[in-house]
Amino acid sequence: MSSFEERQPNYRFATKEPDHIMVSISGDAKTSMSVTWRTDTSIAGGFLRYREAGSGVEYTCDAVTRSFVSDVNTSHIHTATPVNLKPGTKYLYTCGDTTHRSEEFWFTTEEEHCENFTFLLISDHQKDDDHYNPSYKAFNEKLKTVLRAHPEVRFILTAGDNTNCGQHEIQWNAMFEGMEGVIEHLPYMMCCGNHDNRGFRQYFPVEVDRYYAEPAEFFNEQLMLSYPQNGPEGWRPENYAFDYGNAHFTVYGVNEPALVNDWSMADLDKTSKTWKIGAYHFPIYPSIPEGHNFDAYPMMRPCMERQDILFSGHEHNFARSFPMRNESIYDRPSEGTVHYMLGNSNANPPGSDSVQKVWHAAFHPQAEPVSMFGLVKIQGRKLTITGFFDDGRMVDECTIDKDKDLITPYALAPVYRSVRTCFKGYALGLAGVNAVPEQVDGVWHLPFGTLAAFIGGTVIREKDKITIAFYRHRATYTCGSAIAQTDRGELDMGHPVYRGAAGQLFIPIDGACKPFDMTWTYAERNRFINIQNENEDKPVPYQP
Repeated sequence: MSSFEERQPNYRFATKEPDHIMVSISGDAKTSMSVTWRTDTSIAGGFLRYREAGSGVEYTCDAVTRSFVSDVNTSHIHTATPVNLKPGTKYLYTCGDTTHRSEEFWFTTEEEHCENFTFLLISDHQKDDDHYNPSYKAFNEKLKTVLRAHPEVRFILTAGDNTNCGQHEIQWNAMFEGMEGVIEHLPYMMCCGNHDNRGFRQYFPVEVDRYYAEPAEFFNEQLMLSYPQNGPEGWRPENYAFDYGNAHFTVYGVNEPALVNDWSMADLDKTSKTWKIGAYHFPIYPSIPEGHNFDAYPMMRPCMERQDILFSGHEHNFARSFPMRNESIYDRPSEGTVHYMLGNSNANPPGSDSVQKVWHAAFHPQAEPVSMFGLVKIQGRKLTITGFFDDGRMVDECTIDKDKDLITPYALAPVYRSVRTCFKGYALGLAGVNAVPEQVDGVWHLPFGTLAAFIGGTVIREKDKITIAFYRHRATYTCGSAIAQTDRGELDMGHPVYRGAAGQLFIPIDGACKPFDMTWTYAERNRFINIQNENEDKPVPYQP
């Protein structure tokens, strides 16, 4: 490999000429549009020159100019937001200063009484194929191909990880270059993912000391005036909300979940839109075996469960949930929120092989090097999502019909005859057939050794005794005793261990979970207990 001295990074620094030109919705999409661009610091300000298509009458709008200090450079970010535009109208524009101006681009405002529109969903299109010169060229070509086939798209919504390391300017510069020819005319509404606020104390020649910025500094500084300033103070615009047509969109960042929940609840109280649509990078109902939802739940459950649909990414594969509410699984859209995890949009196969969980109505691992896009079509009180690969294969198509209170294709949420045990949403299957949880004196007991062995823990079975070890903790349970011996001392479980079905030792559920920092929920409607923790290690038993 070439040394750092032999191969300098392609920084794509700003020049006097406008670049990173992007249109976005920061106010009323019917009567305004924001245009943001970048120059070097020798350009002190700028303005937008715009006109209606077919008209020779030009207008100007001065830009607000802000300095963006990155890890390697300082540039100027200019944002102009003309107002009092005509609804449903195409406008032509150029941006820059008197001497240095862009070519002519266009944007179109939302029409009056808009109840039928289409937007494009993308996610996890970050690229770091070349650490010194990340390239989005292939993504640019795929995106343009999709948009040529669907000229009806009004804007692009992302589910996060727009960059690979968003605390480094080289990543943003490559991403913006990769969006050229698209976001100059289609509003680009980004959700902030964990990679968008990820950085390293030293980025070149090797990455050292990874960290996550809170708030997402580079995301916020570059886009501060591009998106609505209606998120919680201090956490803007990684959190924002906007309206388009008969839909209200809430875009969530990945920081300060309790604060964000309070903001979102108050924001949702103000809207009367037909559709409530959210975007949050982390999936609440994950598909990777080790996945969890502790980044948002339970702190953000109140606001997220007021959404009709919540788009997410992060895991780089596709999954669509049944309507979910308070950990239970339902059939009708009025009963819960549909969680839609879009697979990656830039041929970034997932790092873990995923599995279909109990809460998923549709699923695909997307382990192939393909890109997935989501086309979302709203027609009054009906919403259709079509997920497809760049090679033309359709992954999923579903329709949510509010009038019929129905989701098609038809799928019924599972309701079990006997109470089942799941771990992070994955049912034990054959391992749990003959020994299911039992309730004694109002307390759930389960054959915890079966679960531990199923997920790869160490299980040592002795006469009337079982020792379980995983996630760097250990506990021993004895038949007839309510005391568990753990690596952190004795634990009084309140109820004794007993021998139950299939000859297994049944352990009080709290006593089983606590030594391993696990939590559990019971889905009464569906009759299953789900156990999880936020540890994403993959338990592998020790082999002497």
